[in-house]
Amino acid sequence: MDFTPTEEQAAAVDLAARILGDHSTHERLTAAGTGSDAGLWKELCAAGLVGAVADTGLLGLVLLLEEQGRVTAQVPFAASCVYGLLAVAAHGSPEQRERLLPGIADGTVVVTGAISGAQALSASPPPSASPAVSGTLTGVLPAVPWLRDATHVLVADERRGLWLVRVAEAAASEPVELTAPWSAGRLTLEGTPGEALGAAGAYDDLLATARTAFAGLQAGVCAGSLARAVEHTNTREQFGQPLAARQGVQLRAADAYMDTEAIRVTAYEAAWRRDEGLPYAAHALTAAWWASEAGRRVVHTGQHLHGGAGADLGHPVHRHFLWGRQLDAYLGCGGELLQELGELIANGEVGT
Repeated sequence: MDFTPTEEQAAAVDLAARILGDHSTHERLTAAGTGSDAGLWKELCAAGLVGAVADTGLLGLVLLLEEQGRVTAQVPFAASCVYGLLAVAAHGSPEQRERLLPGIADGTVVVTGAISGAQALSASPPPSASPAVSGTLTGVLPAVPWLRDATHVLVADERRGLWLVRVAEAAASEPVELTAPWSAGRLTLEGTPGEALGAAGAYDDLLATARTAFAGLQAGVCAGSLARAVEHTNTREQFGQPLAARQGVQLRAADAYMDTEAIRVTAYEAAWRRDEGLPYAAHALTAAWWASEAGRRVVHTGQHLHGGAGADLGHPVHRHFLWGRQLDAYLGCGGELLQELGELIANGEVGT
């Protein structure tokens, strides 16, 4: 395994870090509230960073999402790249790729997803091996992240078939609030038309891709939270000494650093394996487990090490706390992920 970024990946990360850092200031994020930063999204797309994911692969996307997570940038970058660009590139028909990928790359088409836990949707007729089949879907998706920014939603039916639905054609779409300010919404489908995406196996691949990518986003959120905590404890003095001089503070920070690195390396491995065409479902589950369990610990530590300031809802570190808890919930609780991983091991599906 070699996780060293390629020249192209490194250049994309440097550009993303500069654009995201310049725009995602505390003041600008506060002004955005639960909405997205349309100007930032436009600039990221104009810089070619969304389209670049087609060439840099899932590992390249994980590296970019780390930069988004560090500054909790309010843009649908992760969603549109996972459920849009990578999903269509991997499982779309030639016609779908030609029609959708340019718009996803330039930001005029924004795709979000509701595939995990969305199997209550009914589809008629069910998707066939042909990705060109169309049908209708009925059901309610109570909390779709980034729905208010999306033009399309990728959903899964009760048979784990994937469907691409236009938001404008849904029966109803209304805003909802999540723990993190992700411009989410409730989507109601009543005989809503959709086009099938991919054949058998597409759902499993997409779920593993999403788990890996959002684990990478969590690595960035944790790194950003820890960086704020380190800065605070190095500058805040108590009894004539910086807080960072105290052993208890050092141990909490060290544990958070190791947790963050565990999230990062497991996400890197899963992404690298996908890009190399190797089995990676179990590795994606492992990354998701670390992101859920360890991510929750890290953002709690980041807030705790700020002392009373960490309890201020308007403090920048609190946004990392909200994102970390939202990603914990979005990826699935640690116990559920471990159970699924255990079933893969018991069935002999790991290492084959």
